[in-house]
Amino acid sequence: MRLDKYLQVTGLIKRRALANEACKLALITVNNVIAKPTKEVAENDIINIKLAKKELEIKVLKLITSNSLKKAQRTEYFTVLKELDRE
Repeated sequence: MRLDKYLQVTGLIKRRALANEACKLALITVNNVIAKPTKEVAENDIINIKLAKKELEIKVLKLITSNSLKKAQRTEYFTVLKELDRE
């Protein structure tokens, strides 16, 4: 699954367009490499997300096979390794 779609489906970023823009602005890295929105996400990838008010580091646990997830299921697909509030 594409990185921008993964971020949107898991709810880490609300809209795919925002995920796409964050990638283009180099705010998202996968395994410490600046990632393009078209990057294919794999299991055990480490994704760093730097947003205006929050910085997250997550580990991909398993891949998503559908186009949507229920909120209760979202945390089965990733685990948060580090979460920092930025001010």
